[in-house]
Amino acid sequence: MGRLQHFGYFFSRGFGPQGWGRDYQAWNDDWTRPDLYAHAVRDLERAGFDLVVVEDAVSLGNPATLDLRVRAAYGGPKHDPLLLAPYLFAATSHLGIVPTVNAGITPPYLAARQAATLQHLSGDRFGLNLVTDVGSARHVGREPVAHDVAYDRAEEWIDVVRRLWHSWDEGALVADPVTGRFADGSRIDAFQHRGEHFALDGPLNALPFAGGEPVLVSPGGSPRGLAFAGSRSDVQLALAPLDVAQVRAYRSRVLDAAAAAGRKADDVRVLFVVKPELVSSREEADRVVAASRTPSEEVLREVALHWSSDLETDLTVLPLDRPLDPAVFGDHVSRGTVAALRGGTPDAPLRELLARKARKGRLADRSGLVGTAAEFADLVEEYGEDAGNDGFLLSGDLHPVTLHRYLDDLVPVLRRRGVLRSGYGGGGLRGNLFEF
Repeated sequence: MGRLQHFGYFFSRGFGPQGWGRDYQAWNDDWTRPDLYAHAVRDLERAGFDLVVVEDAVSLGNPATLDLRVRAAYGGPKHDPLLLAPYLFAATSHLGIVPTVNAGITPPYLAARQAATLQHLSGDRFGLNLVTDVGSARHVGREPVAHDVAYDRAEEWIDVVRRLWHSWDEGALVADPVTGRFADGSRIDAFQHRGEHFALDGPLNALPFAGGEPVLVSPGGSPRGLAFAGSRSDVQLALAPLDVAQVRAYRSRVLDAAAAAGRKADDVRVLFVVKPELVSSREEADRVVAASRTPSEEVLREVALHWSSDLETDLTVLPLDRPLDPAVFGDHVSRGTVAALRGGTPDAPLRELLARKARKGRLADRSGLVGTAAEFADLVEEYGEDAGNDGFLLSGDLHPVTLHRYLDDLVPVLRRRGVLRSGYGGGGLRGNLFEF
């Protein structure tokens, strides 16, 4: 039996056109309505998953790349995931729901009040996926800031949000029907915060938490992002390398940052986001991988469109046979995303970078993510036993067809291996994540 792991789902398109460009678009599901998502999260809970993280981007991007963002719905439209959360809670009993919130444009007081409300409504199953995107600043009348400054702002943001959450001290809530006393105002902290990035007054007009505060999730693999995760996050999301030594080293960087902030290693969970392509047999995996080795011009353009959306930079107009000049990317573009495209080979022509992203590899030899459910389970066990990994988030549309391509074969295998939970304890999302 393997080491029990946490599993979640990264809803990578966000609250947007699920199934667009896929065959299952023919099911005629309405992505703007809650039914599709309610169906999906019920299946994830049946499978024993701990949480769903809902990606979001508030902005359609800069004006020069609007068409790239919407042409294939890579970057939009997206509706507000925070408003989808209550429908997902209503459809489930144990699954945690973690919408994305942007610290650069969402006022801390508003975010603290909304999160407190959803934590109570859900029975302690709410979380925040906190991002530092600066490209959306113009939509709320703010100026963009540099990458590291955005993390400075996010640190101040979550610190003051947590102070608001705890502005009702122990004993402030009396709720005594005999005396008629509901609360004791002398135990409520009407603090004033005047920081570098935010100025606001407490206390929060919401009840304190009986079951712990909402879970804080953060992405970001830069040194600044890892430092933020170590000092403040409950869960760090990472892109999964296919090498145990790299997984162990990445986890060590997060846990070292936690130790430097005076936290324990067990205070943070590191979950790797993966998008395996599960097939029925090893022979089918070999066929899929072989077909990807010589990508067509059409495939290269599709890859370029995808990365153009993520990078808010039109790669389709750049010469394919020259190296990618980093000067084409604005300061608002994630350095981690740029590095992921360049792959440590800055002198490689753009054509090679795109072809590399189009090529696939085998799970069996750790050259890629194409393989059978049993081969993916081998990876899960290896990471858990040899790297001390906490778990994985599968990634894709939150559509039942996508989910069942993952779950139908995978769940039985993972359960037999002893790495996927078969039931839930108590304590909401925090209890799910920290019970083992």
